[in-house]
Amino acid sequence: MQVKTRAALGQLSDMDIRLLRVFKTVVDCGGMAAAELELNIGTSTVSRHIKDLETRLGLSLCRRGRAGFALTPEGEQIYAETLRLLAGVDAFRSRVDEIHQRMGGELHIAVFDKTASNPAAHIGGAIRRFVQQAPDVRLHLHVAPLNSIERGVLDGQFQVGIIPGHRSSAVLTYDELFTETMYLYASADHPLFATQAKQEPQSWEALRDYAFAGLGYHSPNMELSQQVKLSRAATGYDQESIATLILSGCFLGFLPDHYAESFVRQGRMHAVQPQLFTYHCSFFSIVRASPQPARVTQAFQAALRQAHQPAG
Repeated sequence: MQVKTRAALGQLSDMDIRLLRVFKTVVDCGGMAAAELELNIGTSTVSRHIKDLETRLGLSLCRRGRAGFALTPEGEQIYAETLRLLAGVDAFRSRVDEIHQRMGGELHIAVFDKTASNPAAHIGGAIRRFVQQAPDVRLHLHVAPLNSIERGVLDGQFQVGIIPGHRSSAVLTYDELFTETMYLYASADHPLFATQAKQEPQSWEALRDYAFAGLGYHSPNMELSQQVKLSRAATGYDQESIATLILSGCFLGFLPDHYAESFVRQGRMHAVQPQLFTYHCSFFSIVRASPQPARVTQAFQAALRQAHQPAG
């Protein structure tokens, strides 16, 4: 005889949505105490909400104790589903606002790290234009690795991403915004730092004698290192980690010139043969190609394009 099982959750209520938002905030903040300020409620209330959600779902979502806050395997799955659900709810609200011919709700934008110091990047100017046009929209600005931004745009976690171009996908729409120049850097503790330029490596082949630190996901950095056959001796997952590996004195690595400028000025790094060991990458805004982006997303796209138009 087949036993019928009843779904633990049943119908999804407004209270469930609220509890899931609390759960997401706790995970994003790394614990209940840290989420207290973000949620503007006491830690005991946050704890009660999480307990209510666990009871509602019939699952243990997290561990609390001296070892700190950590998600259970079930909690990790519920968190991933929560991101998808809340992204859908926010998209629905944006559509309703669009029907009412007003721009409200929330807009999540994800940017690749270390773009604020690039003088060619006018993301701040685009935000100013957008806020003037849509003051009722609540902005959320995230910084994330390239692959996380692409995945987040595809699953609805982010409405707009800003990334260096490295491949194209038929399910995304791309707008070119600005460019970035990358140089190869050595730190003051690296053998190449005090070497005269004419004694530095004179070819990509000669560069293979030195340990190289590169990004650990598909990117212009990875494409170039594979093309010129640089063996990655250490792996970073953002520009900050690459800079830290370079500063160890053990590795060479590529950084944006605008980001490395302060290290160079302090005498902590220098560019190795910048006429030879360099590459350029273009940055693009990305949105999902289908369904058609909401009016709020299109408005921010337009603000990005306007802010990055060449002068004159």
